[in-house]
Amino acid sequence: MDITGRDPLFDDDEEDPELQNQSEFVASKEFLVYLIDAGAEMLLPFDTKKGSFVQVSYLQSVLEAVEENLKQRIIGRDDKVGICFFNTIQKKNIQEANGVYVWSELKDLSADLIRSFSTLHENFQKEVGSQIHRPAGARENPLYDALWVVQAMLRSGTSKNVAKNVMLFTNNDDPFGDVDASVRQDMRRTTIQRAKDAQDLGIGIDLIPLSRPGEDFNLAIFYSSILKMEVDDEDGAQYLLAAANKFEDLKLKLRKKLYKKRTIRKMKLTMVGGTEIGIRTYALVRPSVPASHVWVDSRNNLPLKTERSFICYDTGALMAEPLKRFEEFQGKKVVMALDELTKIKNVTNVQLQLKGFKPMKCLKDYHNLRPPTFIYPDEEAVQGSYAAFIALHRAMLQQNKFAVAFYGSRASSQLVALVPQEEELADGLQLEPPGMHLIYLPYADDIRPTEKYHICSEASVPRASKEQVEAAAAFINKMKLDSWSVFDISDPAMQRHYAILQAIALEQEEESLLEATDTTLPDSKGIMRATSAVQAFKDAVYGPQHDQEEADAAAERAKGSIASQKRKAAAEVACKEAQNYDWGELADTGKLKDLTVPELKLYLTTHKLPLTGKKELIINRILTHLGK
Repeated sequence: MDITGRDPLFDDDEEDPELQNQSEFVASKEFLVYLIDAGAEMLLPFDTKKGSFVQVSYLQSVLEAVEENLKQRIIGRDDKVGICFFNTIQKKNIQEANGVYVWSELKDLSADLIRSFSTLHENFQKEVGSQIHRPAGARENPLYDALWVVQAMLRSGTSKNVAKNVMLFTNNDDPFGDVDASVRQDMRRTTIQRAKDAQDLGIGIDLIPLSRPGEDFNLAIFYSSILKMEVDDEDGAQYLLAAANKFEDLKLKLRKKLYKKRTIRKMKLTMVGGTEIGIRTYALVRPSVPASHVWVDSRNNLPLKTERSFICYDTGALMAEPLKRFEEFQGKKVVMALDELTKIKNVTNVQLQLKGFKPMKCLKDYHNLRPPTFIYPDEEAVQGSYAAFIALHRAMLQQNKFAVAFYGSRASSQLVALVPQEEELADGLQLEPPGMHLIYLPYADDIRPTEKYHICSEASVPRASKEQVEAAAAFINKMKLDSWSVFDISDPAMQRHYAILQAIALEQEEESLLEATDTTLPDSKGIMRATSAVQAFKDAVYGPQHDQEEADAAAERAKGSIASQKRKAAAEVACKEAQNYDWGELADTGKLKDLTVPELKLYLTTHKLPLTGKKELIINRILTHLGK
């Protein structure tokens, strides 16, 4: 997603427009349907998993989470969403299936849709209704019908550039538990087959299981078959934990721009002997900035289309041909076409060429001067790229080495380091993907020697004692942040920006919005935990009486400041009183000796002359200053 004001470091390195058009968006758009269970179990009070229940039901909590997720998506994505309920009293769908209510067909997100959905919380039972009791002997299968309806909703769009997903919310792990045994097995089989048919069409099913009071959601009863996974106790617990975290993320109030994983550039890594590996480069972390403004017509708020035309300065006629560029050389204009300029700027045709390997200890932290990119094999470009890339990746990890390669683009070229990264997992979730980081190595003049700030070269360099080093280490350990990530910090100005947009779009009062926590502020509680370590470090470096000495010095400075203020006030008074005397006439007539010493010192104070000495010396000092 391209927006004005983005960092150019994350753009495609190619300047050729034809090559820029080859940048591929993998599933650049998402079609998502929220499939929500509205059965009797969803009306139970929501279990917070902390031994208490909140006042709202599971269904109400899901509606709130979906509403918050819609607000996030309208900020960060260009997706289409649909909302469908099953196990309902009313029915609304093209197939006329009982127990399925399509509240919103697949459509673009809008403020009107979110406003309308927010009113559904109070009117759900009146407008849709939950199916509390299943009629005896009923053969309807609302889950099967809901999957059928959802599949029809997602039939538009190709699977190549659109990701189609269903987010299923339910707290009932046995949807056929109250069905007659004679038809239960048949319902189970047909529902699983319907889910597999949808998945074969490229529709992903994402289950958000909600555990009911007093029991955990059991995936093995039914939903493991839909998810195509073998569930044991450990895998089931990890999946439930990941799903619970995802549900909390849906309710998160944080407003942020979401980006798809965009392929920055496709290229080939050339090995020794001409062997090539197809790779793609990605930006794993991108800065989030407000979207660019759009000019609209003041009469109807429709977007305006900007057109630009070139007019000949001499004739005033519109120019049909594109402008040509020229360069003055020896008083003549040398005209150059755009394709000629492209050839001139072409530094090299090499994309990425392996040069050798070096130990990891040779790569320093300060070599990373700009954001790196992440590379991953591209099997579509070159067959066998996966196998070759994995072999190279494993060998570099085993030998603890990084690769040095030549990186060329249309406008520049430089050496880069390919640093392997091993896959990192936690609780069944992927924290870091396997692949390589492409680090742009600096040129010789990019690394400058550190300046040494000493009074003279002969002075001895102060060294910390063992006790001071230990105190500093203890202080650092106390201040260390565990499991901290750059994603934990949000831009408060950005949060405010999106809050105002949301208030305007949804016609809400700005004060009614929940203010996001400013995560850029210091952690006062964390700092308080390190108070003793900070004091121990100060005592080791500056001495145990450092605080008292600082307080005494501050008091002396305060006293000096008070005395200075008194002297300044006295000088101002002396200046005013000295204006009452005509010092030149008194000097000419010899009447200075008739004045008292305090009166004579008024002149000295006004002109900042020394005040010491006897009366005769003071008179001579005044006469000298007057030039008499």
